[in-house]
Amino acid sequence: MFPGNFVAATPDKPAIIRPATGEQLTYRQLDERSLRLARYLREVGMRPGDHLAMVAGNDLRMLEVYWAALRSGLYITAVNWHLTAAETAYVVDDCGASVLVVSADAAAALPGDPADLPRVRRRLVFGGALAGYDDYEQVLAAQTVEPLESQPRGQDMLYSSGTTGRPKGIKPRLPVGEVHETTDPYTAVFAPMYGFDSDTVYLCPAPLYHAAPLRFCGTINSVGGTVIVMDRFEPAEALDLIQTYKVTHSQWVPTMFVRMLKLPKEVRDRYDVSSLQVAVHAAAPCPPDVKRAMIEWWGPVIQEYYASTEGSGVTFIDSAQALAHPGSVGRDGVLGIVHICDEDGRELPVGQIGTVYWERDELPFEYHNDPAKTASAQHPDHPTWTTSGDIGYIDDERFLYLTDRAAFTIISGGVNIYPQEMENVLTLHPKVYDVAVIGVPDEEMGEQVKAVVQLADGVTKSADLARELLDYVRDRVAHYKAPRSVDFADDLPRTPTGKLVKHQLRARYVTSLRN
Repeated sequence: MFPGNFVAATPDKPAIIRPATGEQLTYRQLDERSLRLARYLREVGMRPGDHLAMVAGNDLRMLEVYWAALRSGLYITAVNWHLTAAETAYVVDDCGASVLVVSADAAAALPGDPADLPRVRRRLVFGGALAGYDDYEQVLAAQTVEPLESQPRGQDMLYSSGTTGRPKGIKPRLPVGEVHETTDPYTAVFAPMYGFDSDTVYLCPAPLYHAAPLRFCGTINSVGGTVIVMDRFEPAEALDLIQTYKVTHSQWVPTMFVRMLKLPKEVRDRYDVSSLQVAVHAAAPCPPDVKRAMIEWWGPVIQEYYASTEGSGVTFIDSAQALAHPGSVGRDGVLGIVHICDEDGRELPVGQIGTVYWERDELPFEYHNDPAKTASAQHPDHPTWTTSGDIGYIDDERFLYLTDRAAFTIISGGVNIYPQEMENVLTLHPKVYDVAVIGVPDEEMGEQVKAVVQLADGVTKSADLARELLDYVRDRVAHYKAPRSVDFADDLPRTPTGKLVKHQLRARYVTSLRN
């Protein structure tokens, strides 16, 4: 499906609204503006299979660019505008983009020297002027809205968030067919699963450069609903938008749940969230206590899916199942089959922890420009079984439980310790705003478990508080897994989608120990 399919019936209906500025795009405007850009892209020589990149904050024009690429048969790469200029240059060059579209307020993330982006032939900027960039609005104004003879469906090619190292480009196969005739996999799976349709009002509180927010917004426009885009997540503002726009569907990450739950009760009770039919969460495991508290507050509208940018497979779990199977991310079978394997690729029985592999009929993706990394994600004996590095187990009803990512596993005294369990315990402690549990070098044990805590506003760090937090964890988990020490930090490195960038955090300790 395609937004242009709805122009005849609902031309003036808002397709996208940006409350922070009061801007909105109707379905007619989204169709016409994305068409003008598509005509420009074809005029400058872009053909199906070519690459387009964009670097911007949550601006309505991001979805214009997205749909222009998708109706041109292009790969589109949305780049995190919080990256450094060097990091942006790496992604834009690695994806092979020949056209780059940016917002002026993302200038700090852009290389100043054109030589740093040797493959880029055309540069467009909106929201201001930048040296070396053509004006986006002028480019659109110079094009007509005469229909294109063909509009093959394109595809996003996004990059992993880089929480365990350098971002990896994930390249799926291009769909076959015209954009207005074909349905992308996200819409095919999630629209019937969550009841997305033309009556949907969807709140997007997360960055559009991330896979799920971008794809879900595209899905809502594919079925004729309305997208409400926040510039950035703020807990009380999100609740206000649900009430103001009578939001029916939304998507979150667990850290957003935690931030909303930590609002004073009188603030939470101020907002009417009864319009919500489905509140989806993903991107990171949700502590069972957090999910239970959200269900008690919002009702049985909380839905979780577990997937990855790679698109290897998906599990789903609703509120009733989550209460009956606390900690699970759901069952497989809708898109892919889960296999839990040991380090040698042998499949493990129910209840045993190992690497999560997804079985599909064919290899669903490849890492762009990195066949070795693609091969490393494949099972040694089953090439269509792939993994994104998560560790977990399944129960006898095939509910999957994630224990952590392989890269975050702490090995202390030869024993595997999964920090997510301790993080779950500390997340809702009233004096804790954020927490990360990591392994730091230890001469005797190899690694020692350490909790790094960002305190809630008004709480003062002290040795007594550190002991309180350590005792709090030890009362709830086996002592050998509990942190041996607590450090206090002003902030923790998280992506705007809520994922901890643990390799950055751990590097602080490795560096300090070396010095």
